[in-house]
Amino acid sequence: MSQHKRRASAQQVRRKQAVVAAAFAGTVVLGVGVGFWASADGGGGQPAESTGQEPSQRDSAAASSGEATPTSPPPSRSYPLSKAPQTIPAVHSHTPARGPGWRPQHGERVVVSDPELADEGRLIAGELGLAYAGEKDDVRAGDLRLALGNGGGNPESYTMTVRGGRVDISGPADAGVFYGTRTLKQEVHGGGTAPEGVVRDQPAKPVRGFMLDIARKPYTAPWIEDRIRELGDLKFNELGLHFSDDQGFRIESGTHPEIVSKDHLTKAQVKQIVDLAAARHITVVPEIDSPGHLGAVIAAHPDLQLRNASGAATKGAVDISEGASAKIVDDLLGEYAGLFTGSQWHLGGDEYQALTVADPQASYPQLADAARQKYGSGATVADLATGWLNDRAATVRAHGRTLRAWNDGFFRGNSVQPAKDLQVAYWTGKEIGARQPVDYLSAGRKVLNYNDEFLYYVLGQPQTFVYPTGQRIYEQWNPRVLRGTSAVPAGYDGQILGGSFAVWSDIASAQTQDQVAAGIRMPLRATVQKLWDPGTPAMSWADFKALAGRLG
Repeated sequence: MSQHKRRASAQQVRRKQAVVAAAFAGTVVLGVGVGFWASADGGGGQPAESTGQEPSQRDSAAASSGEATPTSPPPSRSYPLSKAPQTIPAVHSHTPARGPGWRPQHGERVVVSDPELADEGRLIAGELGLAYAGEKDDVRAGDLRLALGNGGGNPESYTMTVRGGRVDISGPADAGVFYGTRTLKQEVHGGGTAPEGVVRDQPAKPVRGFMLDIARKPYTAPWIEDRIRELGDLKFNELGLHFSDDQGFRIESGTHPEIVSKDHLTKAQVKQIVDLAAARHITVVPEIDSPGHLGAVIAAHPDLQLRNASGAATKGAVDISEGASAKIVDDLLGEYAGLFTGSQWHLGGDEYQALTVADPQASYPQLADAARQKYGSGATVADLATGWLNDRAATVRAHGRTLRAWNDGFFRGNSVQPAKDLQVAYWTGKEIGARQPVDYLSAGRKVLNYNDEFLYYVLGQPQTFVYPTGQRIYEQWNPRVLRGTSAVPAGYDGQILGGSFAVWSDIASAQTQDQVAAGIRMPLRATVQKLWDPGTPAMSWADFKALAGRLG
């Protein structure tokens, strides 16, 4: 994922503002507490313990230099040094200080340094029962101030200072400031008081995802929106939607309405989901899987189904030697590019059944003929499938997206190679001719971790799948554990962009959507902890689980 801040179009900003305004209007006001904390410099200052000055000395110096001085009493040596905030994911660094900390007091203000932070300001004001005051130059005791600044570092980084009866949260981009507000929200909700001192925090991995299979099991729009709010508070930044498969096609279509399942999301509902996600700095990543997993399309267009040399139909697979197969998929990719406005796109590419037989060329002579005609006399069915993937990538790339595909859509020993810019969504090592993760990494590919050993929540637990536990993820997994339980060498860490916890709906009736929400609750928290900081957690699993219970 790009480390540069993506500026939204004016239309996207208006959408985001509307969503945040709605969230503000519906937020329950919290109880009364003591005053705020922060420094007048926007959050970059050190607490008195670090400067070597007593609070009274610091305030006197500030007054003589013309700086704004908090009106609340300065911290006293009678306060013990503060302890680090307890949040999920844990913050990277906290410099303790002496002081009362901060609780939100009804009617106190949220102010911002820049209109670009209006959405973040309104949201946290509504959540904590504060008054949103907009852009202000003055600073008061009790203020929560959000500011852009701190140089050009990681756009998801932030500094949060609790001092002098105020809170300052600053970062180089609005994403980092938003994550600072999530830390503050958890501190207040979990323990009632945000501790005095300075938090400096940023994620280890730029991709922290949750993927949901809505094709095989329809989920309601309100349920998905609830997950977005949960994901945002946990500092996830991607929501994958797998909405086309053999069992259903779940989003309204104008180009091909005949393929859409009866139980589906309207485009208006999807737009609301995308806008809500954007307001939480979450990118919605769509996936129309092809050339396999297209059973819902084939049901409306049986002439596109792949058949073997004996005439037997191949489940879920379209005949990629037929131009009509490419056209219908490209129609859909083009149509949904205007609905999903984020920077990422998942092309699928996995489990094309023509490539799971012993001799694809003999079993599917029409595919072999098409491969030789297009790529030369030595070309194979795998070359034709790779060419299909590259052609679909070209369709989506024209819309300015960054592309990914499942690892079993990449083949070795071919004359046709997958496009260089395709990222590898690594999920399994069980496919025919399985390749180790290092094969992709050593070729310079960027990789996303979907390890089915830890991160696959497959409804009904078919085959060898079992529901993953948060404890196992927390104690045994990290982003370098791409396949099975072994980590790739640390030298490849920079190519691993992050990962995604995935819910697959293979046996749709096995759980209700509320049971799914309960079942993934702790695995999601464990996953984001290890994506934010892959190291061994300082907190035991029992304490982490108890913390999750307090935070809600």
